[in-house]
Amino acid sequence: MAIYALLDWDTLKKYDISIKDFCKTAKGLKAKIIQYRDKNSSIEEKYERVLEIKKHWKKPLIINDTVELLPYCEGIHIGQEDLDKLSQKFNLSKYDVIQKLKTGELSEWKMENGKWKISKKNNSPFSIVHCPFIVGLSTHNKEEILKANKLPLDYIGLGAYRPTSTKKTSNIIGDKIIDLIRFSNHPVAVIGGVKIYDKIPSKFKVIGSDICRLTSSRLRKKRIFKKK
Repeated sequence: MAIYALLDWDTLKKYDISIKDFCKTAKGLKAKIIQYRDKNSSIEEKYERVLEIKKHWKKPLIINDTVELLPYCEGIHIGQEDLDKLSQKFNLSKYDVIQKLKTGELSEWKMENGKWKISKKNNSPFSIVHCPFIVGLSTHNKEEILKANKLPLDYIGLGAYRPTSTKKTSNIIGDKIIDLIRFSNHPVAVIGGVKIYDKIPSKFKVIGSDICRLTSSRLRKKRIFKKK
C-alpha cells in the first residue's frame, strides 16, 4: 500500500505551507503520486502552480478535474459528475471519454505567450512524453465500482473512508470499504479522511490533511529552533 499525496491548494493556504515544503514531506513519506486539487483558482494560477510542483516533484503528477492542464501532468483524476459533463460536452460514451483522456485528445487549450488559447491539436511538449496519460475516477459505492470496471481506467478513487474537512462528503464508507475494494477490477486508491498510518488493503491511500499537519509541525519546530 503506497501513499498517494493530495496537494489541496486551500489546505496548503490554511496551514501556510509552500508547494516546495509539501513536496519535501511527500518525498520523505515515499509517496508515489501527487494529485493537485484546486477548486477556486483561475486556469492561469493553476498552470503556474503545476509548473512549480514539477520543479520539486519528479514522480507522477495528477491534475484534478482540469482537463486543460492534462498535457502538463502525467494524468488526471475526475469525479462522476465530471465524467458525465465531458460525455455530454463531447457527445461521447463514457468509455470513449476515458480513452481520449488517456491520449490527450480532450485537451483543447494550450498556453501561448502567457495566454490560454484553444487548439484542437495540442502542441504541449509534455504531451508526447506522458502519453498515454493516467486516468482515475472517483467512486462511492458498489454500483459505481461495477460501472467503472467496464471503463479503461488506470485506477479508481474510493471513499469517503472517514469525514474530511477538505471536501463535503455525505457518503462515509468506513470499514465497509474493505469489502467494496474486492469488487474492483482496477487498482484502488482509498480517499477521504485517510491517515498516514492507516492500514487498508488497497493499492494506494490518498492523504492530504495529514501530510499538511505533519509539514506544518516540522516547519514550526524549525522556526523555534532558528529563534534559539
